[in-house]
Amino acid sequence: MTNPLFFASLSIPLIAIPLLYWVYTYPKNKYKQTNLVLYVHDYLTGDDKSAMTVAGKDGPTTSIMHFGTLLAHDDPVTVGPDPKSEEVGRAQGMYINSQLDGKALYMIFSVMFTDGEYKGSTLEIQGADPFVLKEREFSVVSGTGYFRFVRGYGIMTTEFLDIQNLRAIIKLNITVRHF
Repeated sequence: MTNPLFFASLSIPLIAIPLLYWVYTYPKNKYKQTNLVLYVHDYLTGDDKSAMTVAGKDGPTTSIMHFGTLLAHDDPVTVGPDPKSEEVGRAQGMYINSQLDGKALYMIFSVMFTDGEYKGSTLEIQGADPFVLKEREFSVVSGTGYFRFVRGYGIMTTEFLDIQNLRAIIKLNITVRHF
């Protein structure tokens, strides 16, 4: 009679050798990390208006500072805080005032790159914006083009805010990983 341990000892190398070969030769998915600093110019008034209220308790005349107000925007995205700095894209999407006391927004928008190294690509941004805080963190949930299979986060800070005229410049410091 043959010993079952003999067959077991022969089968271990037959399984282990192909497995080890696969582990060491299989191409590793190497993530790239990209860090971006962008500025979003969000203006609800003026000749360069880029956002508007579309719904709220008083209709489109409702201030974005009131709970439940929905705003659509198509804001310029630049490489610097100066409105005359190079425009590399547009931030297109919406905000809704989602906090009962009116001090936070929920945002969902695309950064659509229209110029520069990432032209034709997008980043999809989503998250809470409690704008009374100095720094707010948000999620980068998806992307296209150069940013396919992206995931990441960003830190948002307010560079300029004129509440009376509803004009703001927001700095986005974004870190993403992608293939």
